[in-house]
Amino acid sequence: MIRFDSERAFAEALASLPAPDREAIAAAAGRQAMLTKPAGALGRLEEIALFMAGWQADARPALHSVKAALFAGNHGVAMRGVSAFPPDVTAQMVGNFRTGGAAINQLALACGAELSVIALDLDRPTGDIAHEPAMTAGECLAALSAGAAVVTPGTDLLLVGEMGIGNTTPAAALCLQAFGGASADWCGRGSGVGHEGVARKIAAVESAVALHEPYCHSPFETLRRLGGREIAAMAGAILAARMQRVPVMLDGFICCAAIAPLVAARPAFTAHCLAGHCSAEQAHARLLEHFGLEPLLRLGMRLGEGSGAAVAVPIVRAALAAHNGMATFAEAAVVSGL
Repeated sequence: MIRFDSERAFAEALASLPAPDREAIAAAAGRQAMLTKPAGALGRLEEIALFMAGWQADARPALHSVKAALFAGNHGVAMRGVSAFPPDVTAQMVGNFRTGGAAINQLALACGAELSVIALDLDRPTGDIAHEPAMTAGECLAALSAGAAVVTPGTDLLLVGEMGIGNTTPAAALCLQAFGGASADWCGRGSGVGHEGVARKIAAVESAVALHEPYCHSPFETLRRLGGREIAAMAGAILAARMQRVPVMLDGFICCAAIAPLVAARPAFTAHCLAGHCSAEQAHARLLEHFGLEPLLRLGMRLGEGSGAAVAVPIVRAALAAHNGMATFAEAAVVSGL
């Protein structure tokens, strides 16, 4: 099991990212060229098959084990009125997840993913990032390791989600620190706040980045100061997945914001990631552009929980079904060159 016991261990993992298997990609591309269809006729499905081949190091990749991990945490900045709901809702929703009553429960079931729910010290909100760091170094390492622990051997695809009232505010702060711009570029309606709520969010993000920017000299320190437990856990899970060559289906704005500091430091970090969807949160499209990822779906979703990623999983299943199950020209006795 991967653990991040120190900031150095986290930095070393980020500095030594494994690459996909080029021979497997070439072999998968060779198979694609022989299948009974015009070249490129399945569009992005063909690209997904090659992507999966590279990370599984297998010209005929499979999707037997899909893991969905949902992390929950509470945020001190929520007390600034940046969310449409009170912080108590985080724990209430965790109960709903655990009894199978939430959207992600149904969507995970529909896409064939095994769902785990990890609540991270809900009775201890992080520090208010507009006033102090979100976490101590030890707290951040514990959250990163909690995320890494969900990546188990044999996982073919990982999706991560989150629940945390107020967490679009630290997400926006992470994006502003990572990629610049104005606070308003990264602050949207989140859980459904009105204009005054968005204004409070913008003010909180501006204060947070002004306070912490001089100290955000590394991805770890940026996550520690501006993030949250569930946000750091998603970053830890996605990094651990890369270390174990497990591809990741990214969810919405907060999931993507969790790795913004890592991508800013290592732009190739998203090579093992697919963008499941582009959410209705106004900054998500901008963030995906910085990542160089084109979303598979645009459905106007803005729930979080890993819901958009789960909806996109059947697209991967379809890509691999076509790649592995179609006949070649020779097998079907069809004249090649369509």
